[in-house]
Order: sequence, then C-alpha cells, then structure tokens
Amino acid sequence: MPSIPIIMPQLGESIAEAAIVNFLVKPGDAVEGGQDVIEVETNKASMTVTAPCGGSIKSFSAQLNESYAVGDVLGQIETTSEEAARFGLDAAPPSKTSEAETAAPQKSSGSRVEPTVRGLPVPANATGASYISPRLKARMLELGLSAADLAGIAGSGAAGRVTVEDFEKFMVQLDQHKLTKASSMRVAVADAMRRSWTRPLATVGLPVILDDLLAHRKKCDPKPGPALYALRALAMALAENSAVAGRLVGCNIVHPSSIDVGFAVEAEDGVLVPVLRGADKKPLKELTTRYNELVELARQRKLPADATGGSVATVTNFGTFGLIWATPIPLPEQTLVLGLGAGRRMPHWDEAKGQFVPVLEAYLTLSFDHRVLDGGAAGRLLQRIGNLMREPDKL
Repeated sequence: MPSIPIIMPQLGESIAEAAIVNFLVKPGDAVEGGQDVIEVETNKASMTVTAPCGGSIKSFSAQLNESYAVGDVLGQIETTSEEAARFGLDAAPPSKTSEAETAAPQKSSGSRVEPTVRGLPVPANATGASYISPRLKARMLELGLSAADLAGIAGSGAAGRVTVEDFEKFMVQLDQHKLTKASSMRVAVADAMRRSWTRPLATVGLPVILDDLLAHRKKCDPKPGPALYALRALAMALAENSAVAGRLVGCNIVHPSSIDVGFAVEAEDGVLVPVLRGADKKPLKELTTRYNELVELARQRKLPADATGGSVATVTNFGTFGLIWATPIPLPEQTLVLGLGAGRRMPHWDEAKGQFVPVLEAYLTLSFDHRVLDGGAAGRLLQRIGNLMREPDKL
C-alpha cells in the first residue's frame, strides 16, 4: 500500500520546532484524516499533529522528548491511492528509500520538504519573511521594500525562513514581468492599509430605509448627498458617547477632543479623506456647502491643510459603485469607518396597512477596531445611526 508522511506542521508564525510529548495512537491503529495522532509541545503551548489522510499508522520515526523542526517527517501512514487523492495528497508507492526513512528519525538537516498539497495559490511552505536577518533588512531597505512585499516567497532557510538568496531570486523573477511605477498616492494608501491591518478588525451591518431621507433631500437647497446624512448621523451618535471613537493606547482609551469626521473621495489612483471639523455641532444645512467644496478640492488634489488629518472616523459611500455590501478598513489613527451601500427597492411590511409596501433600502456597515468595541457596542452604535437617518429633520 502507498505511504503518506506525517510531517511536523507550522504551529505558529514564530515557531520553528516542537518536542514530541505523547503518541496518541500506535503503529497498526486505523486513523481518519484530520485525527490527532501526536501531541507536541512548543515554547508557547501544547498542540497536536493530525493525520494527513485516513489509513493505518505504519510507523513513527520520531522519538519521545526529542525536538523536530517544521517540515520534519515524524512517521508514515499506509493508505489507499483513492484516500490520498481525496485529501489532495501525492501517494507514492513504498520503496527501499522510504523504508529506510521510516527506520530512522528525520532530524532537521536543512533539506527542503516538498509540499504534498497541490493547487495552492502560493507554495505550501511560503511562510513569508517572519524573521528577517540584518543582511536581508539592509538589502530590502536599499530597495525600499517591506516584509509585506515578501509574503508569497517560499524560504529555503531554517524553518522556512527567507534568505538573501531567496530574495535575490525573487527579484530576478520580478524583472521578467511587466512592471509599472506605483504612484505616491498608491504607495501611501498601501502603507496606511498595512498599518491598519495590524489590528483585529470586524464589521457589522444593518439595513436602513432611505425614503424619508430622500424626501427631505428634495426640499433642501443645496442638496446634501446621502453620505453626508450618514456622516451627520454618525457625528451626533459619537457625541452621545465619544468612548466608542476613542483610540486604545496601552491600557487607556483616548477620547477625541472634537468630533471631526472624514469622508472618502475617490481621486486619481487613490482615495483622499477630507475632514469636516466639529460635525456634531453644525446642522446638516451648514455642513452641505463645505462638504461640496471639499469634494471638489479633493478631486483636484488641492485640499487645504486644515481639512486633512485628525479625524476620529470616516464615512465611505461604496454604493456609488453599485455595491450593496462591503467591509471597508478604518484608517490607522481611527477606530471606525461607516459605509453606505447602494439603495434597492425592497418589500417592507407595513403594520398600519397590514401588507408589504416597496421601500428604498440600503445597508449601513460599521467596521471597527475590536480592541476598543465589541459586537454589541458596535451594533448599538449602528442602530443609533440608522435611527437618526430615519429622522432627517433632526439632522
């Protein structure tokens, strides 16, 4: 019968090896794919190694209380070709070489273990540059690159680390493709999103009926856009409880001193975020003219210094692209971003009429830093924003 190796998996981003503390099954035992077969211990926690497919345990080459590197072979499972194929594994028939491998522990020797799973978008052993040597850092600094640029590289160093040689090979491969220079705005947006993503982010959503809002808009001159209604509602809700817009710094929540709210404007090759200062203290009518001015200045990339930076949240109207749902990412210095989707005619139950009536409905989404807000707090904030938007006369 063909054999499939049991391999020490990557148990964590910074974990290079683990010690065997217990065998949960013995040679000859039948196992199922994904079943725990070996208990291991790292410097952080006790974990388990699972069977890569169903079959029977042929042998264990690993020894108790010995440490093995990520990628080392710990044992063999006898299985059928069909079972191995079902789990996307290459089942090779046993040979003299594989028999010899099962007789001795596979200690780390710096040799590469070829991935057995096919069809992955990046190599199975591409852990990226989780550890960067001083030499590699210097080379990356010279070229203006960051660790995020190396995320898809399969390293050949210890525990899959990316070496300078891996990096230079990667750069040579890049030169074989068509390259275009990223604009300064694109690079700035990329850097902001990279820093934002270092936090645990989550999103909640809520449908809101826009009929009253649009009817109110028809009576206004100048006419505020739907995103400005959402911005004003967000500002009023945050004024009621500024803690939810606070930033977590160490063990303290830093409350904003002013409810300054930004709004996303698509500009050439990127997005700019003009800011309306004190949006909770100015009525919708007073905000409209300034909002329209800032939209035009943003599109011309001529925003004044007093209209950029320092905002506590952002509003983005992704509905202008026909999208009904999205999960935008807050800026690095913000905890919240409110999104507004495209309006759609939907049936809504009218209690007074006892029947369904058509309404224009759109989704509000609130993406937030989960360290500052939990789902319940985010949900209550979004409910409050929705309720304010349903009463546009109060905005």
